[in-house]
Amino acid sequence: MAVLDAPQTFDSEEAARARRARIHGIARWTLPVGVMACSLLAWHFYVTLWEVPHYVLPGPVLIAQTLVTDWAMLWDATIVTSRLTLLALIMAIIGGVSLAVAFTQSKWAEMSFFPYAVILQVTPVIAIAPLLQVYMESAFAAALTCAWIVAFFPILSNTTIGLKSTDPNLDDLFTIYGASRWQRLYLLAAPSALPFFLGGLKIAGGLALIGAVVAEFVIGRAGTGLGLASTLLEASYRFNFGRLFACLFLISALGVVIFGIMSTISHLALRKWHESALARER
Repeated sequence: MAVLDAPQTFDSEEAARARRARIHGIARWTLPVGVMACSLLAWHFYVTLWEVPHYVLPGPVLIAQTLVTDWAMLWDATIVTSRLTLLALIMAIIGGVSLAVAFTQSKWAEMSFFPYAVILQVTPVIAIAPLLQVYMESAFAAALTCAWIVAFFPILSNTTIGLKSTDPNLDDLFTIYGASRWQRLYLLAAPSALPFFLGGLKIAGGLALIGAVVAEFVIGRAGTGLGLASTLLEASYRFNFGRLFACLFLISALGVVIFGIMSTISHLALRKWHESALARER
């Protein structure tokens, strides 16, 4: 009798597991939205009931109105910051991956150049931005260099670790079959490094935005307004706190969009074969 009941028990467990997965999938979106809605309501009631001045803390209604009335200017600033972040990230990917390949192919290259990569990483970008503004004619080029410096190291470090994390047994197998250096790199090291690279890409996407914002803050002080950070800085000088918070909201939204895109790319690239993505699907 127990043997006959086993398939039914197994089906019920599968149904319960599927039900829990659906509930978790719904909760993954509804819970953050609910928390955000409650926070906005509490914020609105606080500034309304206690009559908080807008120059101390503007309410969400005022910020929404500012987003509508100043949308043309804010959209142009968002485009500039987005372009700055995207170009810095692309440059970081090209430079980081290329240098990581060079490090894994030549020990002399790694010993020669890796210390300087570390120096770029640990040097505060806010101290470099004024110098770059002096030496470069374009304020955009100076800000782009700052953002690239911040985003470069995570991709270099993670990709280098990934390229060195190949399975020794597979490496011996490639040796037995007489694989060339480039065959090892393309067929063995690159797939092994892909999860590490994508992890570094998630970090670098956010850091590129941070570097762009910091560079805009520093360079924007000279009156060369660039993007959202420069607009935010100008709004603070004019005590236009509605526009200030609107810029802050757009910067945060841009960061969330970048992280979402990087996470989607990582999931699509790893979902069919890597343990981390397979575990999320279960």
